[in-house]
Amino acid sequence: MNRIPAREWYRLRRVGDDITWIDEPHIHEFYRCNIWHVRGRDRDMLVDSGMGVVSLREWVPLVSERPLDAVASHTHFDHIGCHHEFDCRLCHPAEAEILAAPSRASTLADPYVTDEIFTALPPQPYLSTTYAVRSAPATRLIADGERIDLGDRSFEVIHTPGHSPGGIALWEAATGILISGDIVYDGPLIEDTYHSDPADYIASMRRLLELPVRVVHGGHFPSFSGERLRAIIRDWLAAKDA
Repeated sequence: MNRIPAREWYRLRRVGDDITWIDEPHIHEFYRCNIWHVRGRDRDMLVDSGMGVVSLREWVPLVSERPLDAVASHTHFDHIGCHHEFDCRLCHPAEAEILAAPSRASTLADPYVTDEIFTALPPQPYLSTTYAVRSAPATRLIADGERIDLGDRSFEVIHTPGHSPGGIALWEAATGILISGDIVYDGPLIEDTYHSDPADYIASMRRLLELPVRVVHGGHFPSFSGERLRAIIRDWLAAKDA
């Protein structure tokens, strides 16, 4: 399989509302994490940081231009790989231990990280067999109802357990923006990880259904409308007979 130069590893697209979508296009879409950069007046926010196979700070200048809060929507390998590169690291208390001491098992790297998740490999010396997420202890723990303040905009933390115990979504009521992590996106949802919980998943989906969402930026796959969010959740709940 071909290897891709580090300068070509990331892709950036503006999506409006001073938000930039960063991803790793040489990973198959199902495994490819969306990295969301949000511009604020006083500081910026980064939600998730990809696999960490190529330095985000070195090759995406956008993320090092200004003070930045690096938020973990949860601690699976595809979402926290570059968190160690940032000074301000935020996550929910339920997954702080994983962020501080990640293992291949706890981050789900064991069942998923093989060469087959790539369409082209990262530059040398990357090897899937030795891939591991680096320790990045949280500098701030964020619980349900707390806020991440960027100066001229504020995101409410919504605890969304189900996919994982410390999963969070970020809600900006003023704009109707939901950054949802992996609890919901417009693609096949993962409900059977070692620390998933069906009852929590249903409760989290019901809670998100009540929000007046305009646009959703999920953990995977393209962004979508609030109308589409409500359709996804209602269909999902109906399939669960919930």
